[in-house]
Parts: sequence; structure tokens; C-alpha cells
Amino acid sequence: MTADAFIHLPELRTRVTHPEKSRLRLTPEMFAMWEQRVREAGWPADWRLSDEVIEASRLAVLGDHSAGCDLWIYCYGSLMWDPGFHFAEVRLADVEGYQRRFTLKINLGRGSHDYPALMLSLEPQQGRCHGLAFRIAAASVHTETAILWRREMLRGGYAPAMVPMLTPQGPIEALAFVSNPSHPSYVGELPLAETARLIASGKGILGTNREYLVQLALQLDALGIQDPYVEQLHAEIGATPGT
Repeated sequence: MTADAFIHLPELRTRVTHPEKSRLRLTPEMFAMWEQRVREAGWPADWRLSDEVIEASRLAVLGDHSAGCDLWIYCYGSLMWDPGFHFAEVRLADVEGYQRRFTLKINLGRGSHDYPALMLSLEPQQGRCHGLAFRIAAASVHTETAILWRREMLRGGYAPAMVPMLTPQGPIEALAFVSNPSHPSYVGELPLAETARLIASGKGILGTNREYLVQLALQLDALGIQDPYVEQLHAEIGATPGT
């Protein structure tokens, strides 16, 4: 991470986890640690996609990425405060025709078999999603995206795509992990009350689903980003007994 990575958003310096301090920077060593914990919890050997399938997915999207070109990553959920990859610049970024929604039901990470959770996705919908774009320097693109892919595409829940978007410094094209309705974990947008109920109760080896929502709401607020969906869920969770 360069010294001026936060030149556009200096307030984020203390609100973004340094990659080397991230538990979600899935280097082979960190990934081996998490995989051991998952296996100890009783998950079968095929609990995730194979390394070969994950890498093939990455190359299908980025295999033609030109050497010498930087790569932007669009972040709308936990990557906004814990990207887990080294970056050279961060900007506010808006993507037209998408909204963040909790549409993936999971039983790993912040969920479990007994306490399933909901994971955020980027859904094609009218309106505009406000988030962040992080720029990976050209020399680090393949190393850093291999680490990122292990995190985001471990079970193939997203459909990575290059998406045009706007930033205060000008238009860019960025990699975004958009929804994958064909995935078995995809449940679509549930009624708000049911979404809140699942988030309030979900918990797993990474913590609670509620903590995730609270952190998301706090980061959006710190950036001055208004998202009525997140705000309504946050209010609903706050009003949920026992949370």
C-alpha cells in the first residue's frame, strides 16, 4: 500500500484494515489455517471448489488483463473495510443499475448449519450502488487477485465481471463480484423482516452476521453514503429482541 493510497479519502486511513493485518488476506498460509478450522468443524473434503477451479475462474475473467495495466476492484461490503489485498489508491465509486442486497444464504463464515446467515451481493436493479473502488498496481494484479479470488470465489457464489462506474476523479472500469442466481446458495431478495431475522441470528467461525451489518452501516455512514436498504435493516436489527 503506497503512502498516498488515501489521498482522496484521508478519513479512511484508520477505517481500512491493512492487508498484512487482515485475517481475510488468503495467502496460501492463511488459507491453510482457515481450511484446517473448517475441516475440524466437520466439513467434508469437497466443502469448497478446488484450487484448479478457482484459478480457472480467475483466469476466465482476468487472463487477458494487459501487463502493465492497473486493476480496479469495486467494493460494496466487507471489502470496504477489510479488502485483504494491497492497493495503490482508493476512491468513492458509483455503479449504475445495481444495488447491494443480502441474497446469499450461507452456513459458513458468518453462518453455520444451526445458525445460517445472509451474505451481501450486488444485484442488477434500478438505481445506483455507492461504494469504493481500490486500485491494484499493475505489477501486483495477478498476485493480489489470486488472494482475493480464494476469499470471494471459494464456493463460486458470485459472477465476477468488469463493470463501468463513476468516481469523483473520472470514469473507470472495475472488477465487481455481482450476484450469481444459478448458485445453490442464492435465495434472492427476501422480505425485510425475514432478512433481519436471519442476520440477527446468523453466526459462524468469522463472527456474527449482525456484526457484519453493523460494520457495513458504520462504514457507509463514515463515508457519507446513504443506503436506505442497509439503514432499514440496521434499524430493524436494533429493534430485534435479544440482539
